Amino acid sequence: MFLTDHELAELIAWRHDLHGKPELSGQEEKTAKAVQALLHATGADKVVTGLGGHGVLGIYDGDAPGPTIMLRAELDGLPIQETSELAYRSSVPGKAHLCGHDGHMTILAAVARGLSRQRPRRGRAVLLFQPAEEDGSGAAAVLADTKFEQVRPDFVFSLHNLPGLPLGHVSVAEGLVNCASRGMQIVLSGRTAHASSPELGVSPKGAIARLLDEITALGRGGTLDDAFSMVTVTHARLGEPAFGISPGHAELWVTLRTLTDSTMERVRLQAEGLVQQVAAGEGLKVEITYRDVFSHCLNNAEAVAHLRSALDAEGVRHSVEGLPLRGSEDFGRFNYRSKAAMFFLGAGEKHPGLHEPNYDFPDELIGIGAKVFMRTLRNLLD
Repeated sequence: MFLTDHELAELIAWRHDLHGKPELSGQEEKTAKAVQALLHATGADKVVTGLGGHGVLGIYDGDAPGPTIMLRAELDGLPIQETSELAYRSSVPGKAHLCGHDGHMTILAAVARGLSRQRPRRGRAVLLFQPAEEDGSGAAAVLADTKFEQVRPDFVFSLHNLPGLPLGHVSVAEGLVNCASRGMQIVLSGRTAHASSPELGVSPKGAIARLLDEITALGRGGTLDDAFSMVTVTHARLGEPAFGISPGHAELWVTLRTLTDSTMERVRLQAEGLVQQVAAGEGLKVEITYRDVFSHCLNNAEAVAHLRSALDAEGVRHSVEGLPLRGSEDFGRFNYRSKAAMFFLGAGEKHPGLHEPNYDFPDELIGIGAKVFMRTLRNLLD
């Protein structure tokens, strides 16, 4: 391992500090400043800031021409109240690092330490700290930013910790590894009336009652194959919390989930058609908007081969266990520009799940993730 025990202890303390100060998607200003300071301290040849929002790039140049290899981590936390009793638990009410992005950033910080001592022999190593992963907007914003054009990576690699997988074990596979998903927000508008005369209004209660069952029937889950689809109701609201009003307004929030982008288009059209049909039958106006849009995540075969080579060289056990995943990841957008692959690093079979209020990133994974990334860089740039 290229880190000393003292360095590893410093990095763990750095993660704990990040963990206690989470910022949500698009608000990662202080987190980005902490990353910038670290990159400057490790002697990065160039630090690019304000990328796609609060994104940060650290660039480490080699002495000879060669490929550009980028590693990516995420800056943002979640709008969830942490319930752990950790000494370093979140100090921000209603916000917490419950997905492990603090750990992913620390792994890249460890790689920055390694690059500070030994630059690539050729090409460039680039460390991307990406904003707004949790709401699906960050990768697209980074790729659309003109500052990203100075990088143009040949390969992009990332990781995500994965509870349920044995601690330190890696799952990696070619092809589809994460589902596409999107949040569908449905607003139904009728006309309010006095609760004593509901017949004088146009209530959306019948439409909501139908949609709760019928829209979820469009996707029941099942085997993760090309036809997989799942539709999950996540929020519903009918009228106002009052006894004297027959409601004239309702909202329904639904997550559409498919393994492939092409199936997502089919399910989206089916869902929109159903909503329009139900609304028309009840005499309601309808508005449909989308948030948290994620493309499917596809691992490039050549990129996966490089990861497997690094895993073997470092003696890290790996398989294709558990892949593909139902969860979504906006890392998939990088595959439209570069050869990209993500691996999944086991956080423990009984570890609290991602987004659970008592989740915490296992510090034991910092060294494992860092050595796999460093070996990948060395294999491609030395």
